[in-house]
Amino acid sequence: MPDPSQLSRRERQIMDVLFARGEATVNQIRGALPDPPTPMAVRRFMQILGEKGHVKRRKEGREMVYAPREPKV
Repeated sequence: MPDPSQLSRRERQIMDVLFARGEATVNQIRGALPDPPTPMAVRRFMQILGEKGHVKRRKEGREMVYAPREPKV
């Protein structure tokens, strides 16, 4: 399992949103974040979190839906 202590503050906030919702799109994540970054910034965070092994994604229509790869410990 990836080490959650290696996440930045914003990455932890995004993961908290995903754990609370189960899965979410970029716009849903943005809507749940304090002082939300741009949609492009959220997409980049999601790419980074995917590379670190924290999230998985699936395509639904024109959007990507993201979910935690592992349940919260």
